[in-house]
Amino acid sequence: MPDVRLASPQGKWILLTTVLGSSMAMLDSTVVNVALPRIGRDLDANLSALQWTVNAYMVTLAGLILLGGALGDRFGRRKVFVVGVVWFAVASLLCGLAPNAGVLIAARALQGVGGALLTPGSLALIQASFHADDRGRAVGLWSGFGGIGAAVGPFVGGWLVDGPGWRWVFLLNVPLALVCVPVALRHVPESGGGTARSSEAESGGQQAHGRFDVLGAVLGALALALVTYALIEAGEGGAVVVVSAVAGLAAAVAFVVVERRRPDPMMPLDIFASRQFTAVNLVTLCVYAALGGFFFLAALQLQVVVGYSALAAGTALLPTTVLMLLLSARSGELADRIGPRIPLTVGPLLCAAGMLMMLRVGPGASYAADVLPALVVLGLGLVTLVAPLTATVLGSVSVVRAGLASGINNAAARAAGLIAVAALPLLAGMGEEAYREPAAFDTAFDKAMGWCAGALVVGSVIAAAVVRRPPPDCKRPECLRHGGVTAPPLEGEPVRKRLG
Repeated sequence: MPDVRLASPQGKWILLTTVLGSSMAMLDSTVVNVALPRIGRDLDANLSALQWTVNAYMVTLAGLILLGGALGDRFGRRKVFVVGVVWFAVASLLCGLAPNAGVLIAARALQGVGGALLTPGSLALIQASFHADDRGRAVGLWSGFGGIGAAVGPFVGGWLVDGPGWRWVFLLNVPLALVCVPVALRHVPESGGGTARSSEAESGGQQAHGRFDVLGAVLGALALALVTYALIEAGEGGAVVVVSAVAGLAAAVAFVVVERRRPDPMMPLDIFASRQFTAVNLVTLCVYAALGGFFFLAALQLQVVVGYSALAAGTALLPTTVLMLLLSARSGELADRIGPRIPLTVGPLLCAAGMLMMLRVGPGASYAADVLPALVVLGLGLVTLVAPLTATVLGSVSVVRAGLASGINNAAARAAGLIAVAALPLLAGMGEEAYREPAAFDTAFDKAMGWCAGALVVGSVIAAAVVRRPPPDCKRPECLRHGGVTAPPLEGEPVRKRLG
């Protein structure tokens, strides 16, 4: 049984290293958007290269994150976490030294592999290390500090871009890793692998995501990569695009077949027998597709069209994250009382309204009159829906599958974001040089906001039609305070509390 107390020196060191590790991955999911215009100018990159700068990371992260959790269960959570941090730091160094866009994109893909190893491991270490009486508070602190990191990330990223340069957005991860790894090796107890099997057997527990399905992970990542390539390059046309699209769909079908037939699949398809679980994941796809596309394009819009510096653009986007940090816990408590259906219906509509309000953001736009109101409405929408979404995902499956359910939901959110970044410029009619032409980009941005709002409305309709109050004997997630906007929080074993 885990017995580390939060107030002990070891408990504080464990919290520090898990916060540092998860913050590395979370920061790179947000700050890179702010650096894109400068990266494009310095490396003479077109729009598709900027899309790949974002999506190469997301393809490997989304495709391998479930496998990363399984590797920790099989070989040891601390070991896999440390490997992920080192891998992520080395890939970050390659990003910072990249001489051209091609090398940067390849290094970003390697970063995603490291992120898939360390992201599930950071929370799993807390779950496996702390005494049961302290675990909920430890997870809350982990989530809160991670949210603060997400809030200051775009600000720090903008400062680095305008100051020492965009390369330091990536190089900053190296000193963080140099602190994180020694602390983890010295103070974090190993769990998982042979260490945890006997205690799990004695307690009758089952691993939440202890699947080891390399073929499934490779097919999932390959399908995402091929479909993403086809969408990004669709404007150019040609046989390669068609072949990539067909091959991507074939890989997706093969993934489903493999997962259906394997005795130990990474993503057991029978989990989707729960109508509630399937519906909430469809809502997740709609919401995080819109959010992924919005934050990719909004950072460009503020710099290319409105004329903000990178620092100003990063600072301008802070209100959404700050609102989530301040109010998401209260939103979770409200959803406990009234059920998830109303929050998951109203939240996406508020987000859609915020994105439509961004149509006012053009040349000469006022921050106070145009940008801030839109971001406040968007932030209130996120506050309304994120905590209930996570709680409903966990409440729609059995306790022993809560970690698996959360991992699938997190991967779905990231996959939706990367598909949106690939597809929105195509749907909005953005050319390869659009980000260098303010008038053309402004027109395409308005069209893209319409698509994002439409996806959110679809998510709201699904929630209203299908989502219902979970049964009384339900789970409530341990971290309701969440500041990230690229994916829902990745929960471990939930606290058993009544929801409603």
